[in-house]
Amino acid sequence: MHKQSSIIIGTILIVVGVLFLLAQLFPGIAPNFDMSQQWPLIVVAVGVLLLLSALFGTPELAIPGSIVTGIGSILYVQNLTNAWSSWSYVWALIPGFVGIGLLVAGTLGHERRRSWREGSRLILISSVLFIIFGAFFTGFGDIGRYWPLLLIGLGLWQLLPRRATKKSDLKPFE
Repeated sequence: MHKQSSIIIGTILIVVGVLFLLAQLFPGIAPNFDMSQQWPLIVVAVGVLLLLSALFGTPELAIPGSIVTGIGSILYVQNLTNAWSSWSYVWALIPGFVGIGLLVAGTLGHERRRSWREGSRLILISSVLFIIFGAFFTGFGDIGRYWPLLLIGLGLWQLLPRRATKKSDLKPFE
């Protein structure tokens, strides 16, 4: 693991160094790359490097990679649109990023079924939270008035039987 983290850190340093060197060698491209607007791309790049590391040998890095990439993408959009108040509901996407990381890690590694089940569940929970909080804080059109129906639906879904109980799951009274 130490060798892989050294490779990741070394790659990050090389990429950042090349970008700054290009900006010094070709000053004409520097004004087109305004760091006050583009700084979240650094966060996205770190996340992408983590995802690449997951692809090339350490599947577990897909989880932090998807989280960092997702948060960097959110920061990029918020920085461009100046919609910082959206954090009141956008934070609900973070469990979904974990779910995406689990799906990727499960695809690249072992325990595929468990990773897919848990990852899908996290993505669903994240989506529902995003819709509920987004509707509550921004209105999301007509959904804003009817968001309690989503809560009622979730409650009903929780009450539904998930699966039939197997005999091996039943334990006798002791």
